Amino acid sequence: MASWPTGRLLSAAARLVEQRWTARLETLGLSHAGLIALHTLRGGPLSQRALARRCQVTDQTMSRTLDRLSRSGYVTRVPDPLDGRRSLARLTPAGEEVLATSEQIAREDSSVIGALGDDAAFRRQLIELIGHLTGP
Repeated sequence: MASWPTGRLLSAAARLVEQRWTARLETLGLSHAGLIALHTLRGGPLSQRALARRCQVTDQTMSRTLDRLSRSGYVTRVPDPLDGRRSLARLTPAGEEVLATSEQIAREDSSVIGALGDDAAFRRQLIELIGHLTGP
């Protein structure tokens, strides 16, 4: 690996972190998509379409994600007070709890990302890299 280009190292590290994170999320009954939806719903109830747009997925993908989250008790669908024809997805107390647990795991569980040493410095470098690659 010492001879690998930086891009290959980043790609390999990303895959390994994603595999470990996926395994940890599964223990909570979550997927990546479900976690993103819960995080987005923390800001308040949203229609399925608005949630899909904010999460950058199709309406159909969000429908399946909300169905799974609803079966797990992490979200509930409530009537939209402004438009009775549609419903809003809302985070439940169980959803708030699992979201908090996932955030704690992301911060504290070294099995997910490994021992980085100065995590804050590493995060700053990643944010800088992503910003550089995506442009202004």
